[in-house]
Amino acid sequence: MAVGLMVSVSTGAMNSLLGKLTTLMGEEFARLKNLRKQVKFIQDELIGMKDALEELLFLNELDTQTKRWRDIVRDMSYDIEDIIDDFMQNIGENNKSTGFVSNTVRRLKTSRARHRIAGQIEDIKKLVIETSLRRERYKLDIPPQRNVFIDPRVATLYENADNLVGVEGPATEYVNWLNDEEKQLKVLSIVGFGGLGKTTLANEVYRRLKGVFEGSAFVSVSQKPNAQKLLGNLLSQLGTEPSVHDCESHLLDKLREHLQAKRYLIIIYDIWDVHAWAVLKCAFPENDLGSRIITTTRIQEVARACCFHQHGHILEMKPLSNEDSRRLFYNRIFGSQVACPHHLEDVSVEILEKCGGLPLAIISISSMLASSGSNQKERWKDVLDSLGSGTNLTLDGIRKILNLSYKDLLPHLKTCLLYIGMYPEDYTIDRSNLELQWIAEGFVSRANGQDMEKVARNYFNELVNRSLIQPVAFDMQGSVTQCKVHDMMLDLILLKSAEENFLTILDGSQIFTRSEYKVRRLSIRLNEASIGGTILPRNISMSQVRSVMYFGSSENQNTPPLSMFKFLRVLFIDLDEPIVDFTGLFVQSVHTSYQHRLERSNIWKHLFCPTLLPDGIGNMKSLRHLGYFDFERNTLDNIRDLGQLTNLRYLALACGHLPHDRERRMDALCSSLGKLCSLEDLLVNVTHSSNVCIEGLKILSPPTTTYRLERLFMPNPHFFRVPSWMRVLRNLGHLECRVNELLKDGVGILSELPFLANLNLMIQNVTNEMIVIYGKGGFPALKRFELRLSSASYLAFEEGAIPMLRRLKLVFNASGTGQSGDTPAGIEHLLALEELLAEIGCANAEESDMTSIESALRSAINMHPSNPRVGIDFKNYNLTFVE
Repeated sequence: MAVGLMVSVSTGAMNSLLGKLTTLMGEEFARLKNLRKQVKFIQDELIGMKDALEELLFLNELDTQTKRWRDIVRDMSYDIEDIIDDFMQNIGENNKSTGFVSNTVRRLKTSRARHRIAGQIEDIKKLVIETSLRRERYKLDIPPQRNVFIDPRVATLYENADNLVGVEGPATEYVNWLNDEEKQLKVLSIVGFGGLGKTTLANEVYRRLKGVFEGSAFVSVSQKPNAQKLLGNLLSQLGTEPSVHDCESHLLDKLREHLQAKRYLIIIYDIWDVHAWAVLKCAFPENDLGSRIITTTRIQEVARACCFHQHGHILEMKPLSNEDSRRLFYNRIFGSQVACPHHLEDVSVEILEKCGGLPLAIISISSMLASSGSNQKERWKDVLDSLGSGTNLTLDGIRKILNLSYKDLLPHLKTCLLYIGMYPEDYTIDRSNLELQWIAEGFVSRANGQDMEKVARNYFNELVNRSLIQPVAFDMQGSVTQCKVHDMMLDLILLKSAEENFLTILDGSQIFTRSEYKVRRLSIRLNEASIGGTILPRNISMSQVRSVMYFGSSENQNTPPLSMFKFLRVLFIDLDEPIVDFTGLFVQSVHTSYQHRLERSNIWKHLFCPTLLPDGIGNMKSLRHLGYFDFERNTLDNIRDLGQLTNLRYLALACGHLPHDRERRMDALCSSLGKLCSLEDLLVNVTHSSNVCIEGLKILSPPTTTYRLERLFMPNPHFFRVPSWMRVLRNLGHLECRVNELLKDGVGILSELPFLANLNLMIQNVTNEMIVIYGKGGFPALKRFELRLSSASYLAFEEGAIPMLRRLKLVFNASGTGQSGDTPAGIEHLLALEELLAEIGCANAEESDMTSIESALRSAINMHPSNPRVGIDFKNYNLTFVE
């Protein structure tokens, strides 16, 4: 039986449940005829209920009785699935060598087991009948669904240029104001209500300025700031790791000491009250070195407090002009203003009037229109009518627009978006973690045979494209790696989650949920007041919880036994050093960083535990994602057992100080890696030093493994030269590694890789020999190339070299090379080049050296037939290379 989304906000666990009932109706279970008859009746009833739930999706408003019936049906689907999961787990958990289904039937022949399942099926049947009768009593009349055309185009990818409409001018003005010769501390406070683009402007100013300061950092405060975590985050960004035992005053002292002799740039987002600023400002010494601070806030009083002396300036954000509004709107939908079809011009003017020049509103509406039939006038008029009458310049107006964006989403995107409400306000969310959580919860279905991870990535990208979540970090390929949710969007998410009884938030002692329904997803936010108290409420049954997340501070407090979460799919813990006991836990997705024990489990999907693992990890046969596995701290048996995880697709290895039995461990690791026939991503990271050579790592010897690996990251350990075994990684698309030197044979090995599209290569030693990239068919797929070397003048490209290369980034020093105009030769031969970036260390360079290098780079680009973009970033430090 083909099913769609396994679990969703609209149909609950209905599809997942029907799939499991189909298993009970299967060939092996057919021998138990009475059971099969009962299950068939339940299945038929549930299919009718599922169809009704799907029809309700297309109705704008539901009456009270219909809403209540819908909620009861969805809740019932979870209850029934829990009963079946419990049955399957208890009956089929032993003797796996005989197969689950046949073993289950064998055990069902015992009278005790038959009596138990008969009772459970009878309970399910009664529940289904009562729910069906309830619909008849309510006399629910669900109208037929209307046809809705959705064009799944992804033409409007998230582009920084869109966000900068209306920002270019102010950004340039305030970059000049902040980067002048004034030595006293300056503060720029940007004030305005939500959606006006305060954060966008601050980000752009920070991006342009951070390279000329010795220390830079940005933090977000939010409405309920944790001062200790906030100050620790600042200190960490500035290059000094805080101690977990540091109190607020110690952190302030450390920050002042660290910044006292530096010219620093600090960005502080979203300050909500004067008291928060009064604490933060104590961290910033007025050292007369030309330091700068940028704050954003919605409150005038806070803005005035931030500009605490004559060297402060308040910038009040204003709505976009009509011209900028049109440019932002049309660019996101059509790519340019002139591309708007004539028949949509009038209605687009009316829509823009409703948006009132608010960037957030314009981006939300334009993203929604670009994701559907953008040339259908009826569609545009429907959007216009949904915005109501009058021009809205208020928060209510923005909320109405965001609500419209939410209602326009397909069910799978609504479900994934609502799940983000599990994270606290202003939390930086890791994209890969979020996608794995969606998968574990059953929100992601396979499409046309695609891998579920790829489908989840598509879901994430759709939410980004619609500007419902905000990117905050990108990888080398430009893909979003971390995101946040605008606070107004988060308010809407929490409101919709409450309406749908989708998740429960426990904040201190207050629970935001409707008590008549069970808790399925629980997000617990602890603070100092929670210390010593109970970590979970006593009036909630944990047995039905499918996702649980812990955030905040929980000093010296253990989390509760996780065995009480009987049907848990996702566990996420971000607390200050709790002890986590995994005893008896069967879970599909885990993220934690703390002490723990693991028992045997065969349904793991994802495990992130950067600490010591117990022996027996080979039992987790279904594990697909493991990080970080500590090469130093884990036992030799665990290193050997890695090879048993043949379903593993992602592996992150970490190593602190190399252990005394390094050779035995390395041999065991190489042997295990060679058995990981499904491995696609491998990350090796040395945490204590970047000067550790792993030349002995002969990775992935069997061909089945080497051909599968797609991404290899080795940013910290290094090789003497490019290892010869890399040439067998025929499926490799992304490589990041360090080598002592890059010789001709190393270039040849890398150039033979047929699918290598992204290469980040860091050379440790001073470059003394020419690095020549030949033009004889090498690097056939390479599009992005980043190279760190001591002198760019030792790099040359021959005619025909790297035919697909679009982006070249060079990282080198300006001084000590003895070269005039430190520039690679043959850039003009890179015919597909679109962008040349240079990051240049210039701590000891003369102004004339920097001028000479910039002039030489621009002259080289001027020789290129396509005139690629140039970006040159001079850094106030020198890179370290070994003689």
